[in-house]
Order: sequence, then structure tokens, then C-alpha cells
Amino acid sequence: MKNDADTALIDAWRAAWPAALAVWSKFTRLRDPSLCASRVQASQQGLSGSFAMIRLLDQSVVVDLALVAELGLEDYALEVLAHEIGHHILAPGSAGDQFRLLARMRRALPTLEQHAPMVANLYTDLFINDRLQRQANLRMADIYRKLQQGREPAADGKARASGGVWTLYMRIYENLWQLEKGELAGDKLDERLDTDAWLGARLIRVYANDWMLAAGRFATLLLPYLVEDTDALSPGRYLLDTRDAARGCQTYGAQQIEDDEEDGAIHPVHDKRISGLDDEAPQGDAPARAAGGQLREPFELGDILKASGVDLSDHEIAIRYYRERALPHLVAFPRRPVPESQEPQMEGLEPWETGDPLEDIDWLQSVMQSPRPVPGVTTVRRVYGREPARAVDAMPVDLDMYVDSSSSMPNPQAHTSFLTLAGAVIALSALRAGAKVQVTLWSGKNEVMQTPGFVRDEDMILGVLTGFFGGGTCFPIHCLRKTYAGKRERPAHILMISDDGITTMFDDDELGNSGWDIAAKALAQGGAGGTMALNLERGWEGAASHRWLQQTYDDLKRARREQGWDIHAVERYEDLLDFARAFSRRHYVKS
Repeated sequence: MKNDADTALIDAWRAAWPAALAVWSKFTRLRDPSLCASRVQASQQGLSGSFAMIRLLDQSVVVDLALVAELGLEDYALEVLAHEIGHHILAPGSAGDQFRLLARMRRALPTLEQHAPMVANLYTDLFINDRLQRQANLRMADIYRKLQQGREPAADGKARASGGVWTLYMRIYENLWQLEKGELAGDKLDERLDTDAWLGARLIRVYANDWMLAAGRFATLLLPYLVEDTDALSPGRYLLDTRDAARGCQTYGAQQIEDDEEDGAIHPVHDKRISGLDDEAPQGDAPARAAGGQLREPFELGDILKASGVDLSDHEIAIRYYRERALPHLVAFPRRPVPESQEPQMEGLEPWETGDPLEDIDWLQSVMQSPRPVPGVTTVRRVYGREPARAVDAMPVDLDMYVDSSSSMPNPQAHTSFLTLAGAVIALSALRAGAKVQVTLWSGKNEVMQTPGFVRDEDMILGVLTGFFGGGTCFPIHCLRKTYAGKRERPAHILMISDDGITTMFDDDELGNSGWDIAAKALAQGGAGGTMALNLERGWEGAASHRWLQQTYDDLKRARREQGWDIHAVERYEDLLDFARAFSRRHYVKS
């Protein structure tokens, strides 16, 4: 096929793979690269735009040899392959570090966060290429010279760069490798750019062994050039080999904000390790986050994951977000001692020796071994032991949970919803204990989402919990009615997570039935009680601060008095997490 790479080129690049691995270490082990002979094959591997890429999911390297030939890089197999291996070995190295890197980049690029994947790619390339050029003596600079070919030269024959970002980037390499000024960067150089390029080269050398720490500094260095540059990376568009590197990877750990993440978004001139000046970074007007234990909002996590190439919807990201946040708060998996059987069980035979009780001899087995038993030589006796008894599992209490998703509640896919988080902690704890869970998300009339009955599917449960309506407030009485229309085989505890709007459950349903009667029947049929975790003002049991709330509070006191609802009032939604932990221990930890 026209424009396809020939067999000889594929064989040559395949032969260069062992040497490329050895550049990093003779013990380096990665799966063989995918060398694509055509653009179609490369596209099928997920590669487009660049002539090479990495996949962190399966530690793969993919190369579009057709584009390699078009760019005139056929003779640089060792350099290109060693560079791609460097992304697996040095930077970013793993999906987790790619998430961390992009988080730092995005923080340092306010209003230009969309450029974070490109800046991160350029940044990691600098560390890898500097090591390969200087320590392994590979021809990394020649690759950039090749990429400059075909462009209009300057009057002195040097390369003419098109944009400030690319010019700065090339000038940094010139500083790192002591090349002639303008050899890669072209002739469009001024004092500011030259100074910034020096700072960029110093940054790469100073933080060679701690590249993550300086990520925000590098992004801050490039920020003004990104603002001015309408063609940020024209000749380097073929070099974006980590753009979708984390596609398909797990996302655990990406929601944690590191202590030094925000402080790292400073210009390198304010880092005395780089500039040598006794200068401190200027303090911004925005208050800094408290160090330690800070977590991102769901939308922040989503932006980072999408920038990493993770192809998930906002809803799917929210499921992962709340599952990970819930994990530290779950009850432990049930453990129970297994009693020994009271009936001794025969385990085998051992020699009967002189001095042992005579009645212990197993004469049948002794005669079977020798027709003429010789005491202490051919005589044997049985050995008994006790086996663990079969444990009898107690029937766990199922969980029937109703979570408010009206307009007074946050959207869990954008911002942290403690209703969703509390629901996730309780539901996942119930699953650990062996229970089944039914979740009903509700808002206004006909705005209801529900699992298909009581299930043990985590994704199904979290999928409902992370949904959002944001409408009016009208409890789905018909769902409660249908769930407890008949007698249940297993006990179920009914849990309501809401605010004062929960009292709409006591209104008449669409058939004219009293909500009070339906709630009473549900508690009776469930057989394991009911709990309400409600966002209420302190002292709600007394006089209401607003007259319109008094009827609501009277209804709640009636529900507790007449039907036995266990009502927990929380002033702040954040307190729902403490409630969730206590509720889970009380109902799903065996004493």
C-alpha cells in the first residue's frame, strides 16, 4: 500500500529494540513494541497525530513507521525507541504519576488548563532527552534538526521557529547541550526568552532526580508564552507521545491533593535552587489549602482524568470518586472464630511403642501390616484430632436506602456530596457484611432512580447514588409501598438520608393511601427498623426557628413516637460521614 512502511524498515526497528532497552538498564523488561506499517494500523492502536506513543495500561510502545518515514526519521530507531522507554522508566512512569503531574500543571496554568497535557509532555521529554543525549550519547538533537527541515530558514541559514513556546523549548535544549545559539531555536530570540531558557535548563538539571516537584515551576515558566502564542507547538505536534498515556488505567490516588502541589506553582526565578537568588515567591491573595488530607472535588478529578486520556463520563468518574473516598471508612470484612467439632475425628496411624496403654493398639491395622505382631515394632495405634465445625452464618440485615436528590442537595458529579458519600460508606459496608442493598434516589414527582430491587452489585448501587435530579421535593411513596407490598424473606432496615423535606413521605400517595400507613407497614414488613439521617437545625425538637417548619418537626416527632423511627439530626452535611461510620458499625459489625 502506498505510504506504508516496508518490511526492511520494520525489521530494522525491531532489531533496535534490545539496544534501546539496554540504554536504560540491561535488566529493563517491556513488551515488544507495536511497529505499525500504516496510518490505519497506528490508528487501530490508538495512535494519531504523533509518530509514537506510550500506553501505561499495558506498558506498551506504539510507533507509526509510515509517519516516521515521512518525517525522515528512519535512521533514528534507537533514539526514538529509547525515548519512549524513558517515559515508562523515568517520567511519568505510571498512571498515578501522570495524574499527579497533570494536577500540578493545571494548577500552574490558570485559564489555560487545556494545555496541561502538552506542557507535561514537553516537560518529561526534557528530562528523558537530556539523559539520552549526554549520558547515552544518542542523537536526540538531530531529531529536532530533522523536524525543522522544510521550514523557511532565516537569513543566516538557521532554523526559523514559528511560536514563542517552541522557540523557548528549543533554546532550553541549546542551553542543556551547549549548542550554538539559534541552532535549534532560530533567530527570533530576545533577552527575556534567553533568560527564561536559561532558567528552564537550570530547572531540568537541578530537579533531575525530583522532576515531580518542579512540574508547576516549568508550567509557570511557559504560561506567558502560551498566552501570547497562537501556534504553541507547530513543529512539535508530532512529539505528543503521552497525550493519552493513561487511557484505560485505574484512577486510584488521583483525588489526593499533595502538600507541595499548590506551593509548586511558582516561577523558577523565585526558586533559589534554580536562580541562586535569595528571593522568595510572592504570596497570592487566595488563601492556601491546609496541608495534608485535602481531596479534590469530583469535577477537578474529572478534568485531570480526561486530560490523561481516561475516557469516562462524568457519571463514571463520580462512581470511582465516591468508591475511593468511601474505602477508608468501611467496616472490616467479617471475621469469626470457627469452633472445633466436639466429635474426635481419626487422622491416621502412628507406631505403638512399649509403655503406651495396651488398649490403644489398633489390632486390625497391626495384623494387616504383619500377621505376627511384634509389640513396639509392627504394632500401631490410631491418632485422633478435632476438625473445625461448620460455621453457621447469621442472616445479615438488608439495607433499603432512600437518598434525597432535590435542588437543596449538591450535584455529586461536580462537587462533594456528603449524602452520596455517606450512602456509599453504608452501602459498601452492608455488602461486606453479606447484605443486599436497594438504593432509591429521589427528587420531585416522577424523578426517581432505583436499583432493580435488592442487589449486591457495587457499580449498580454507586451508579444510582451518584445520579442527580435537582428538582422539587416529593418523596416516592409508591416505591416504599411496592417494596413492602408482601412479606419479605429477609429482614431489611429502612434508611432515609434527606433534610426536612423527608416529611413528604407522610402525604397521601397517587392512589389516595395515607403515607403514614404505608410507612408503618414498611417498617413492619421490613422487620429491622428504620433510621432517618436528616439535615436539621440544632434543637429541632423544641420550637422551630421558622413557623413553617413547626409542622415538619411535629411530623418527625410523631414518626419517632408512633412508628419508632430512629432520627439522627446533623447540622452540617459533612457530619453525615460520622453518622455513616457509626451506622455501619452498629448494623454491620458482628460483636
